[in-house]
Amino acid sequence: MEPECYPSSIVPHSSRLFLDYTESAQPLTPFYCTAAAGKSWMSEGRKLSAEHRACLAELLGAQNVIFGGGDVTARNIDRLRHGASAVVTGQQVALFGGPLYTLLKAATAIARAREATAAGFDTVPVFWLASEDHDFAEIAQVELPSRDGLKAVSIGAAPEAPVPVGGIPVEARAEAALAEVEELLGSSELTALLREAYRPEATLAGACGSLIARLFARWGLIVIDAAGAGFHALGAKVLEQAIRNADALHAALVARDKELTDRGYHAQVKVGEQSSLLFLIEETTGARLPLRRVRADGGWQWKAGGRRYSSDELLEILQATPERCSPNALLRPVFQDAVLPTSAYIAGPAEIAYFAQSEVLYRGILRRPTAVLPRLSATLVEPKIATVMERHEVRLPDALTTADALAQRLAARAMPMEGKRKLAAAGNSLDGELTAVTEWMAEMDAGLGRAANTAASKMRYQMNRLRRLAARYQLEKETSLARHAQAITQALYPGGHLQERAVAGIYFLATQGEGLLEMLIGAAIDSCPGHKLLPL
Repeated sequence: MEPECYPSSIVPHSSRLFLDYTESAQPLTPFYCTAAAGKSWMSEGRKLSAEHRACLAELLGAQNVIFGGGDVTARNIDRLRHGASAVVTGQQVALFGGPLYTLLKAATAIARAREATAAGFDTVPVFWLASEDHDFAEIAQVELPSRDGLKAVSIGAAPEAPVPVGGIPVEARAEAALAEVEELLGSSELTALLREAYRPEATLAGACGSLIARLFARWGLIVIDAAGAGFHALGAKVLEQAIRNADALHAALVARDKELTDRGYHAQVKVGEQSSLLFLIEETTGARLPLRRVRADGGWQWKAGGRRYSSDELLEILQATPERCSPNALLRPVFQDAVLPTSAYIAGPAEIAYFAQSEVLYRGILRRPTAVLPRLSATLVEPKIATVMERHEVRLPDALTTADALAQRLAARAMPMEGKRKLAAAGNSLDGELTAVTEWMAEMDAGLGRAANTAASKMRYQMNRLRRLAARYQLEKETSLARHAQAITQALYPGGHLQERAVAGIYFLATQGEGLLEMLIGAAIDSCPGHKLLPL
């Protein structure tokens, strides 16, 4: 089996906005500043002062020591200090690194940074930990293949308050999860690395950051957890603008939502009358509370939890403790690009849809949007699955369905040639005769034609039922077909989800070793604009 490239449209449930963006040779204006393909994104990153870069490098250097990123990463941080740009990607601090797409994002950032540097733009790869998110349930488990399908491995119940997940201590909560991983994957250098990263005294952000930094240390991937006061101070102007210019930014988002819907797209984040771009970290409990805009005395105030704030009070909080002001999903990329000298952001399909809304915030705050590029999207095929697919001539689009549907298809292919011919002849003959009759009846009377089409549809349904009956009989004769269909879909489209979104990346690292990462970086450099099939 060889690598294959497919258009993004083979992926079920892909949004029209994502497909139009990735399949267009020109920028999808006004939503994006560059096209998904091509080299127009290559440039020097956002201009930052020498003082800003020096402070950024000091903060990143300290984190790199904690994460264990190593010498290559330290040199890349020094390149940032002296003027290099950044290709940035990011992800939540998901347990054990989360699904496969985390590795795909990091690999793409490394590949694009290499590409820009080779073109004459000194560029380093950066991985942004979204440690301020407070949705614990979303990051608290990963799924690993087992004999009975995917098995969820979890670290337990959520904290009582909706605190930023990055600061939650690992403590003893990860021990049972680590034991389950070792039972499923066996003991190896990878599981030893997991235990080293997820030690009891670490936080979830520290553990995830350490895992990613060490996995990609030889490529110098810079991992950043920007939840602290130092990084927030570097991006404070963005947070300040979100407070001072809330009305104008809100109006711009409402107008952008209308532009999206007028073009037949949908907004990824709903913007309501009271929506704002900020969360506030509650001082006593540490809870991350949404800031709402509420009318008061003919104007607007802010409300978080049960307390109201004026804009001046929020600005005082921002100045004194900037880490208490947290950007929402639409503002976060703008905040991120005020901190880093970003030349491009590597995003998944949902994030690319976010950027269509965030573009107006970029223009309103930073005056220039950042290029967003799709990450490598791939399905990995293990040798035993590749063998079964080749035996039955199954290609990736065939496998993106249910096991039952694929089994029916395999059975239809395995049917004796005589049976195939008889069914094809009967179906073609029936279809031809019904078409002639329904057209004749429609010419006589429109109502009669509609009734005839309804009756003809029922006859065609029964013809399809004959095909299914024949395929089901073939399945009963060849019981291996159902097992093979189950194995293929379970490996490539588990639970009706893309493998990259469902299966933990550590599973493939455990089975393939570190060579997997070099392969993914190479695949990200390739020019496939859609979804790749990668045999292992």
